[in-house]
Amino acid sequence: MRDYFPFKLMQGKYMQLHDLFCDVKPDPDISTIVKGLEKINVFKPDVFVALGGGSPMDAGKIMWLMYESPETKFEEIAMRFIDIRKRICHLHEIGQKSYFVAIPTTSGTGSEVTPFAVIVDDKTGIKYPIADYSITPNMAIIDPDLVMKMPKSLVAAGGFDAVSHTIETYVAITASPFTSCIAVSALQTLFKYLPLSYTGGEQNSQAREQVHYAATMAGMAFANGFLGICHSLAHKLGAAFHIPHGVANAIMLPFVVRFNATDSPRKQGIFSQYRTPDAIHRYAQLADALNLGGNTPENKVEKLISAMNSLKQELKLPMTIKETGVTEENFLATVDEMAGLAFDDQCTGANPRYPSIDELKELYIAAYGAFSGAGKK
Repeated sequence: MRDYFPFKLMQGKYMQLHDLFCDVKPDPDISTIVKGLEKINVFKPDVFVALGGGSPMDAGKIMWLMYESPETKFEEIAMRFIDIRKRICHLHEIGQKSYFVAIPTTSGTGSEVTPFAVIVDDKTGIKYPIADYSITPNMAIIDPDLVMKMPKSLVAAGGFDAVSHTIETYVAITASPFTSCIAVSALQTLFKYLPLSYTGGEQNSQAREQVHYAATMAGMAFANGFLGICHSLAHKLGAAFHIPHGVANAIMLPFVVRFNATDSPRKQGIFSQYRTPDAIHRYAQLADALNLGGNTPENKVEKLISAMNSLKQELKLPMTIKETGVTEENFLATVDEMAGLAFDDQCTGANPRYPSIDELKELYIAAYGAFSGAGKK
């Protein structure tokens, strides 16, 4: 692997000038941040290099923020707001002490180019998407050599995470022509190359390369166009049952697309760029971009959903929550709380159809799959 770390020549020998923190959990939590900061505050770096998947990059962003602004309080930066440009809590300017470099070794999260970091409050178990443009990395190094040996399970989960980014940001009320064109291009690339990346591995280096680039493009799109309730639901589902984020998105996305594509008038979020609810036509445009056919917007939406489900089957991803091993008892005991937390998630405000908590609960129930015994509440 190429060496991106700084070294200094001293008396004819190389002296290492970096320190390493590698104790990042798959879902990084506040305790992880505190542990990393203990080492960081001793070493006092002038460059952060976050190497890995979404979890190391997200954890690195928050460590960078807390190192630059130690007075920052997590409960303040986790506060929700209507628009990322109109935060309730303004972060102090960071980048005065250090520079942040993100190097993804998985293809999916796009965290290397986004102003988001998802962190779990380990006291409550709640997963918070932290959003502020100040935590966008200064540099992203997108090297496909780093994903050639990636396991198939990561190819599938990360790849569908990127798919969900493109589809959600395209229909978000904060989408624009600048985000939409990137999202469409990334989606076309993912549908073409993701199955080949999954089945071919190192033997199909072109597919791995194209998916790696498309994942970053998807990150660039949703960094400015934002997401929707698929991510809101996936955040809480993943936190409750330790389901990988990309898998949770893959399960929820078809159900969310059908929910958003209703043609009945709905309340929309503030600052919507739609004159009237129009998600069905936006989804139809994505179906056209993928050459899925269909004669009406409704038919095109169904073809888009079928294409997503077919892609999930090719990637051996679960179709329902039940297939991940979550029992009915545990699901039914948790679904009300998950729905309430999803409603309060930062991503919900940009969704094209503004949901009620009950509607979010129904989406979870639909995504769970068939019930046995007493069935759903």
